[in-house]
Amino acid sequence: MLRSWDNGVEEALQKLEHLQLLRSLRPIYLQNGPTQEAQNPVDDEFHVFDEMQPWDRSSVEVHIPEPTFQKWLHDIPSSGDEEGTHKFRKLLLFSGNDYLGLSSHPTIGKAASKAALEQGMGPRGSALICGYTDYHRRLESCIADLKKKEDCLLCPTGFAANMALMVALGNVGSLLAAGKTPLTNEKIAIFSDALNHASIIDGIRLAERQKSVEIFIYRHCDMTHLNALLSSCTMRKKVVVTDRQVLLSVPSFHLFSMDGDFAPMIELVKLRKEHGFLLVIDDAHGTFVCGKNGGGVAEQYNCERDVDICVGTLSKAAGCHGGFIACSKRWKQLIQSRGRSFIFSTATPVPIVAAARAALIVARKETWRRREIWNRVQDFRALTGIPINSPIISLIVGSEEKALQASQSLLKSGFHVTAIRPPTVPPNSCRLRVTLSATHTRDDIERFTAALSLCVNFQEIGIHGSNGGYARL
Repeated sequence: MLRSWDNGVEEALQKLEHLQLLRSLRPIYLQNGPTQEAQNPVDDEFHVFDEMQPWDRSSVEVHIPEPTFQKWLHDIPSSGDEEGTHKFRKLLLFSGNDYLGLSSHPTIGKAASKAALEQGMGPRGSALICGYTDYHRRLESCIADLKKKEDCLLCPTGFAANMALMVALGNVGSLLAAGKTPLTNEKIAIFSDALNHASIIDGIRLAERQKSVEIFIYRHCDMTHLNALLSSCTMRKKVVVTDRQVLLSVPSFHLFSMDGDFAPMIELVKLRKEHGFLLVIDDAHGTFVCGKNGGGVAEQYNCERDVDICVGTLSKAAGCHGGFIACSKRWKQLIQSRGRSFIFSTATPVPIVAAARAALIVARKETWRRREIWNRVQDFRALTGIPINSPIISLIVGSEEKALQASQSLLKSGFHVTAIRPPTVPPNSCRLRVTLSATHTRDDIERFTAALSLCVNFQEIGIHGSNGGYARL
């Protein structure tokens, strides 16, 4: 059944070629660009370290002006730009997505500054016009190798990557219909988890406007419901898309970004073999964090071949910026030809691309960072008794008032944890979204959990949550 997808994409590409709408990427080799040594870097070019260094702490330590701190403490709006401020508060960050602490790594910063000095900021235009360079191509090759995929398409953001992919999926149906409205069984069936990320949802909505896709929403992580929907669907081309993978201690699950809970990955793979659907995963929170080389959930559980398309970001564990779609060459060509958020966006600036490639190399080599972040997960679990299995810990407290009180209590103790409120989450499900980092220490976790115990009743966690680490005030 998956072969029909290959045939369908191939036919869609032929249609685009016939219509002279097929797009290609051609790297522009910049004047005074990298030397041959830089194109094939030796180990000395990317300095790595065997343990945490002093600069790593800046990835979890932030400073805010005292007036801003006071306004935040009383939930008063503030622009944070109060003039004449000389006093600052240092807070320990427990709400970021820089899981490995790479944003402050000197090797990554040097890669960005070197590219900026040699090439300027760039990128001069969109990728299909003149913004795609040899820097972009080399980063794509590195990501494709990491994800064990044939190719990769670099996008301005992870949000843009999901949007481009979903719209391209819709285009397959409309292209194959040759300008006619597809019959029901000719449409693309997209099965989406009820709690998928906003970028997936918005992309699906755009695809739906093409009237060539049918959308099926399955209950969150409910594989029985998904199986029932798949079994009753008569459409030949099916896609299952799920948000965020991983993690350690839960050998078959895929991580959701806001809740920190999991989609059953092994069950998804089994259903894929049974129903022959295209499996798309958003590995934004698992890339660089899971697997021996940081390849994410697919590497962690040796299922690279079962994941057809992997979307991710370079703004979380990589500590940089940008998004990507790791896929086959034919899927890349289709997405870059029909993915509007890719086509009509300015390409990522060259210094950012250079930094992201350096981050990828550092992340693969500094394996201690992956080890340490999972040590912090274990520390948090041991100190609180909350059965967490990921660096994302969603502590549901209920009302906005309770969430703000908890956040302000932690703020007084020197910890930066933001209250997540509507419209990000539904009413009365406001939460503290806590994230752990490889650059947190055991002492940090001890002090933080002591402060947290004043806001959260850890004993209730077995009743009010499991994989996600839910709790009530």
